[in-house]
Amino acid sequence: MSGHLYEQWLEANQRYLAAALEVERAALARFAGPGGPSGEEAASALAAALEAMPAAPALERVRLLFDLTPFELRLLVCCAGAELDARFAQTISAAQREPSRPWMTFSLAMAALPDAHWSALSPRRPLRYWRLVELSQPGGLTTAALRIDERILHELVGAPQMDERLAGYLSPAEEPGWSTPSLRTFAAGLAEVWRGAEETTALPVIALSGADAPSRRAAAALACADLGLRLYEMPAHLLPGGPQEQEQLLRLWEREALLGGCALLIDWAGLEAAHPQFAALARLVESMQSGLILSGQTRWPALERPLVNLEAPPVSRAEQAALWRQGLGGADGLDLDRLTAQFNLSAPGIRAACAAYRGSAGGMEQLWQACREQARPRMDDLAQRIQSTAGWEDLVLPPLQEGLLRQLAAHVRRRDLVYEAWGFAARSSRGLGTSAVFAGPSGTGKTLAAEVLAGELQLDLYRIDLAAVVSKYIGETEKNLRRLFDAAEEGGAILFFDEADALFGRRSEVKDSHDRYANIEVSYLLQRMEAYRGLSILATNMPEALDPAFLRRVRFVVHFPFPAEEQRAEIWRRIFPAATPLDGLDYAALARLDVAGGSIYNIALHAAFLAAETGGPVRMPHILEAARGEFMRLEKPFPFQQGEPA
Repeated sequence: MSGHLYEQWLEANQRYLAAALEVERAALARFAGPGGPSGEEAASALAAALEAMPAAPALERVRLLFDLTPFELRLLVCCAGAELDARFAQTISAAQREPSRPWMTFSLAMAALPDAHWSALSPRRPLRYWRLVELSQPGGLTTAALRIDERILHELVGAPQMDERLAGYLSPAEEPGWSTPSLRTFAAGLAEVWRGAEETTALPVIALSGADAPSRRAAAALACADLGLRLYEMPAHLLPGGPQEQEQLLRLWEREALLGGCALLIDWAGLEAAHPQFAALARLVESMQSGLILSGQTRWPALERPLVNLEAPPVSRAEQAALWRQGLGGADGLDLDRLTAQFNLSAPGIRAACAAYRGSAGGMEQLWQACREQARPRMDDLAQRIQSTAGWEDLVLPPLQEGLLRQLAAHVRRRDLVYEAWGFAARSSRGLGTSAVFAGPSGTGKTLAAEVLAGELQLDLYRIDLAAVVSKYIGETEKNLRRLFDAAEEGGAILFFDEADALFGRRSEVKDSHDRYANIEVSYLLQRMEAYRGLSILATNMPEALDPAFLRRVRFVVHFPFPAEEQRAEIWRRIFPAATPLDGLDYAALARLDVAGGSIYNIALHAAFLAAETGGPVRMPHILEAARGEFMRLEKPFPFQQGEPA
């Protein structure tokens, strides 16, 4: 209804409501005593007001929506009159012969209004079931004050607004400012599910999974707009736990859905079936009769009521490129193929990255950085991000191992060219992820190598402590791993699983349920690693403990050997930053310290502090003093005698 027509309707609706109030006031006045108006004039005015309505009056709409009998409608009008018209309240007091009681009671309605029936105030009848009127205490059922609900009063006067008791739970889900061809097609199919439902049955529940949360929300909003429904959304964690609070929420929402033509979207992502809140949500889902859409990462389990599980399509690479061009106002000089090959951002994420990029003066490098920042928030809550500053010059490894690492970087960098442009992805959808095992003693450079790869590829590196991920509770480990991989998908971050032995030991013969589920955990991780579009690295200090069958499914296995004396000398040459003052260091002598690169770094750092305290450069005595402390920590004999080397 346009603004002008609405103004016409609003004015006519007020006249109609005033006429309806006058009809019931006349009935109460006649009951109050002789000499009251006959009501014929009021009835004629009501008929004339109805004739002048450009559309159905709000009172008639409420009657039809809630299936009110003539008596129930009259009682509702009387309760509205007590709030809207001082003369009406005075008439009520006169009818009850009690000036201090200017409100309707059921006993007065039964006595004064035609077509009265006792069932009107039953808890299962519309007036009380839908909370159109409320019983105010004190007083019994027939003598208690009857007051119209504020939400219903606003509806009758033509100024509808959502019940304030729902405001803390719900928020409007606006139609998205973006869409893609696949999303529009999916939303049209979603709308047809409800459009084709029988009018005599409750609308089927639609459970959306797949894609990302913004895409699922956008599909629901587009479908509801197509159906002429207003969509509201509620996070599942806001659902009250008590049965009475749940019942009130359900009743108020169902009433709102009838009055406002609304549907509800509940986002239950992250809510596991074992969570107490899930049981409360399941009860709500089974009970709700109005349009309900569930949004989650997985399929909703079967219901007794009709349920349709639909998987929303992800935003394709071509659609992402179109969104990038739209958000950037073009793409001159920008490699969008490289961008979409690495980052799998949602549409809101793309728009946010475009906004951040437009605020800078850079080119592709700044846009790439904006994408990394958009992909970080979810991962930052789940793992430790390592700021990578290392380069190839910081890494001292035999040529074979360094060559493998450079090949690994090439697999990640050229993934899109080989899989998509050259067609390898069409041959098989399995094994498209890039996975590696870094095996070797502690301190041999496994973490440093991961940092070098992150810097080379300009990607974020996240360290995941598998000892913290693995849970003794069945199913919890897979849940933790799923959250990690799902969060990492947007940015294709490098996942560095430290202490991999906590999960990836030799899988033994299945003897009990714990053995069986331990094998399931390993299989699940392998499955996710193979499907993950980024790079996942497993680090272990005990390569001999890894299952050979597991190693065969990993693309790269890089063994980090304990550094030989020649390599240790090279590490000593590179370990100090260029700004550190040095004096008379004997790298050949230092190479005789039989420790790995991690310990060499510890010694160098300690020696730097010792030298800084004396106000001079780092000299051999500082390093030897620091080395003695490191060897004591490692419980190894120190190889030099006092004063050796000089």
